[in-house]
Amino acid sequence: MKLAKRVSTLSPSTTLEITAKAKELKDAGHDVIGLGAGEPDFNTPAHILHAAKEAMEKGYTKYTPSGGLPALKKEIMKKLETDQGISYKPNEVIVCIGAKHALYTLFQVLLDEGDEVIIPTPYWVSYPEQVKLAEGTPVYVEGKETNHFKITPEQLKQTITSKTKALILNSPSNPTGMIYTRDELEEIGKVCLEHDILIVSDEIYEKLLYDGNKHVSIAELSPELKEQTIIINGVSKSHSMTGWRIGYAVGNQKIISAMTNLASHSTSNPTSISQYATIAAYQGPQDDVEMMRQAFEERLNIIFEKLNRIPGFRCLKPQGAFYLFPKAIEAAKMAGFQDVDSFVKALLEEEKVALVPGSGFGANDYVRLSYATSLDLLEKAVDRIQNYMAKVVTK
Repeated sequence: MKLAKRVSTLSPSTTLEITAKAKELKDAGHDVIGLGAGEPDFNTPAHILHAAKEAMEKGYTKYTPSGGLPALKKEIMKKLETDQGISYKPNEVIVCIGAKHALYTLFQVLLDEGDEVIIPTPYWVSYPEQVKLAEGTPVYVEGKETNHFKITPEQLKQTITSKTKALILNSPSNPTGMIYTRDELEEIGKVCLEHDILIVSDEIYEKLLYDGNKHVSIAELSPELKEQTIIINGVSKSHSMTGWRIGYAVGNQKIISAMTNLASHSTSNPTSISQYATIAAYQGPQDDVEMMRQAFEERLNIIFEKLNRIPGFRCLKPQGAFYLFPKAIEAAKMAGFQDVDSFVKALLEEEKVALVPGSGFGANDYVRLSYATSLDLLEKAVDRIQNYMAKVVTK
């Protein structure tokens, strides 16, 4: 049977490929350390679990409005007012089945065939695929390592065409962990306003910032930028609720209304129990959010130094999220490989350490390591990489 053209353009997920291979080795009895996970290794906080149980016992297991429970929208609006100082109305908020679904739905209602979306590299793996599924065209702009993997206003100006519809900003970034400063966002915002380009601001890692850095949303900089921006966020990373699948989009009422209409014909609504759990996540104490952030920062500070001492690895220290993104092409060549993908496969097969090659993020010379796992396992993994390099360099 012939499949639709829209799926023929999709690239397989490098992350899932490595994860599958690691699982295969682990099932065969090997001691595999996986550093590919994009989720916190902590359980969801207890008061959130309790709220979900209580919701089930009260019978809150039915359909909800397609755009999300009014009570949850209210909590999201409170959060944005408190954290970013920006106010939204209920019809400017949609609750989705994770931030990924929010992005997917947004591109479906926003793009026509040939519309261009500017995507800075390195990028999260699903951005270009979701744009292609909406018959849009991903246009890549290199965030250079010399600029902490961030694009400049000049690069943005040079990339804009008559077909440009949107720009994706991801700060803090997956995979680099870098953040855009207020000044940088203001300059990029000026370009977007001048050319009437929608800003898709993916802020899913906003609560995971280190070394005293503070999150700035481009939507908070001016009323004009607020109107020009769709914020994407959720509780997956901040509250360790990846499996609960609750994210949201806020912004222009016309866009949010279209997203809600589409959701009503595709998913009906996000899971009712997860929505009640998310209400508790925002209403309850935030101590666990800070505890997790501190744990990630401690791991980062230890592992970053160790990783940078490995021959052939060079890494900028991330400012947020929970990923390290070292340049590893020199290590690959020292090990006798011409590309990082082959090097990553060898590490998995010989040392049983699973990393994600940068090719999946539009940066072929790099690898991504998640430090969302225990410090003990992280140190063991880095030791194994160190041992592997010691062996191949002395051959």
